[in-house]
Amino acid sequence: MTTTTQAPAARADAPKDAGLRRGVMSGPELAAQAIANIAPSAVIAFTAAGIFIGAGNGTMLSFVLATIVILAVGYCVAVFAKKHASAGSLYTYVAKGLGPFGAYLAGVALLIGCWGIAAGSLGGSVSYFNQFLLLIGVPFEGVFAQITLAIVLGGLATLFTIRGIRLSARVSLVLELVSVAIILVLLVLALVWAGPNAWDPAQFSLEGVPFQGVAAGMVLGILGFVGFSSADALGREAKNPYKAIPRAIMWSALGVGVLYVFSAYTQIAILGDDLATVASPLEAISAQIGMPAWFGPVLTFGVGASFFAVVVAPLNVVGRIIYVMGKEGVVAERFGRTHERHLTPHRVLLVAGPAAIVLDVVLLAIGVHPMDIVVWVDTYGTYGYMVAYALVAIACVVYTRREKMRNGLVWVCATVAVVAMVYVFFANVWPVPAWPLNVIPYLFLITMIAALAWYLHLAKRRPEVIANIGNTETDALEGVG
Repeated sequence: MTTTTQAPAARADAPKDAGLRRGVMSGPELAAQAIANIAPSAVIAFTAAGIFIGAGNGTMLSFVLATIVILAVGYCVAVFAKKHASAGSLYTYVAKGLGPFGAYLAGVALLIGCWGIAAGSLGGSVSYFNQFLLLIGVPFEGVFAQITLAIVLGGLATLFTIRGIRLSARVSLVLELVSVAIILVLLVLALVWAGPNAWDPAQFSLEGVPFQGVAAGMVLGILGFVGFSSADALGREAKNPYKAIPRAIMWSALGVGVLYVFSAYTQIAILGDDLATVASPLEAISAQIGMPAWFGPVLTFGVGASFFAVVVAPLNVVGRIIYVMGKEGVVAERFGRTHERHLTPHRVLLVAGPAAIVLDVVLLAIGVHPMDIVVWVDTYGTYGYMVAYALVAIACVVYTRREKMRNGLVWVCATVAVVAMVYVFFANVWPVPAWPLNVIPYLFLITMIAALAWYLHLAKRRPEVIANIGNTETDALEGVG
């Protein structure tokens, strides 16, 4: 039995909303949205090497622990997803436990997370597609080339999200499948090439493993999952959302976790200590096992495609959260309406997509390397995800207790999730990182304070809006979609 809440009453003269498309997303398409938001191929390309520097042969353990933490967060999200379907994602879920203020904080934090990851990943897409063009002999390099790619790729991502959720999900699915397949082919061939040496028992014995390094590596591992729950923003557009969305969240997290563990094992088994020094582990493996020259551009294209997929997927979530906020009066009412033909929140996407492009263009124009954009802007977005995940875990405890639901496992998962998120946040600010990473936490706090000021304004001038926050569920949404 699911519960629904009435949407805020619309004014008699309010423009008619076409609504979001109803019940069109299959289970695989929901999983595609979740996996694309994670961008596993991009994570595989770099994260294992970063963890190995501190964790050594405990790198796999770091990924295992990170997967457990993410599954704990996912379980808390799934508890809500089984009872409530909405386009509001964690914004709506947190309202069920922590009320309007908690929901608002979670919504703003999640928006920062999604938009930050989209804008940062655009830089990664630019970097790899620029490299791909050079590898196939197209002389397209320099700042002008990078800016052109940022505009073209960012424009395509925005276009896909506006044209329809199924189109954007299928584009993401195809790109991620191609990308993951390319990397898996490389890793499997590497193990075959290694023969008996492919067995590396040192990675399982944990003898001499620096557990402090494993804990620090777990931070990077957790960051490699951010956005995994994004299917929860497709409550109206999913088929059988109360079953399909929880499954998509949990299985995509578990599947990606297994992929991370396998890729970490293989990179260490093949490269050994060189994993800590090579600039690009996958390219190093390709060269070591003697892959043909044409595989280099294919591999580069695959990683670039993964970065592009993670530009598209978070924009879908941004659009739907602000769409719900528009319905509830938290933002301008015009954002609470969809395109008459495409049935997507196009007004939001026409702001969020170009904003990501502008940020990347400005940073590229002043000489920032595209991969530095990934690190800087993704870090900003990651702070948002950490706050949102901690809030949904706390809200799940409060919600299940109030609803008199069995919540022993909820308590365990929520405790693991909150402690891990606090640890991840702390590990990113202490020891104080080098510039500009040292100022990014303050930029995040400034954004949150500005959002809080808007909440206080609404509470003072429009208290009826505060009462509506987080109350718009799928069954209460109007429209022809």
